[in-house]
Amino acid sequence: MKRIGVICPSEIAFRRFLPALKEAGCFEYAGVAIANKEEFVGATDEVLAIERAKAQTFVDNYGGKIYEGYRSLIESDDVDAVYLPLPPGLHYQWAKVALNVGKHILVEKPCTTALAYTQDLLQEAESKSLAVHENYMFAFHDQLKSINNIVDSGEIGDVRLYRVSFGFPMRSQNDFRYNKALGGGALLDCGGYTFKYASILLGPTVKMKYAQSNNLDGFSVDMYGSAALVNDEGVTAQVAFGMDNNYKCELEVWGSKGTIYTNRILTAPAGFSPNVIIRKGNDEEKRNLPADDAFKKSIFHFSICIEDKDARKANYQALLRQAKLVEDFKLLSGLN
Repeated sequence: MKRIGVICPSEIAFRRFLPALKEAGCFEYAGVAIANKEEFVGATDEVLAIERAKAQTFVDNYGGKIYEGYRSLIESDDVDAVYLPLPPGLHYQWAKVALNVGKHILVEKPCTTALAYTQDLLQEAESKSLAVHENYMFAFHDQLKSINNIVDSGEIGDVRLYRVSFGFPMRSQNDFRYNKALGGGALLDCGGYTFKYASILLGPTVKMKYAQSNNLDGFSVDMYGSAALVNDEGVTAQVAFGMDNNYKCELEVWGSKGTIYTNRILTAPAGFSPNVIIRKGNDEEKRNLPADDAFKKSIFHFSICIEDKDARKANYQALLRQAKLVEDFKLLSGLN
């Protein structure tokens, strides 16, 4: 069984990744790394002590060990794969280090902050037959299959339009999402989710046709935006996203005979049963969708990519398509 280590004792690693890893049963958990002063530039002794205390809760609850420094974990013979839940601006740097020493990478979204960075990582990974998986776990939730089945059945007729919206209220000011140097901004955070799902819905010929990015006074990053994506068949997905917004996590599928609505399409937690509303004329029906553990299934998919060359290459293509959509949005919207 492959052994996986975690770079930094982040909240998502403790609350979501480690429980899902235990359930998946396809990796052995090796431990968590805390940064040293060379790796965490500007960190005080107090900040590093807080990181150590967080890491100790990982050990207390899930075992493993604390690695002194990110490199010590990455270069350890006890680790075959690395989970990277760092802020986006640090993904490329540490993913590159890991790939250079032959470690598989499971990286939180977005994989990197630029198309060129993603291309570089994938070239390195392919040359060494290493897996790189971007953790858009919602893509593995069974509710997506259930919605596809409704659409494919013809119940709502031919699809005229998809709409995907994802946004949330303002978080604390020290959140990395509002820090440009750490890869913050609505595009790379909630925007990436909407592009990813649009890509799944529209298929490999998806292209960015319209893009609008918006700023707010007092912030150095983009705060909300919208886009339109189209495939070669002319099917369109309109997306909107933001991180100073009323909460939304919605899909609308507008057909010639009916419309599907659902409101937890990107964030359904393990065990939660979402639902859809189907409207046809004046009639409305609510249906329950299956509960699932998308994080566990994403981890399992990562394990498949490690073992299977075809799955690994398909993952490379998905990563490149996602990175290209983000890059095209930047170009069309004028976002720097």
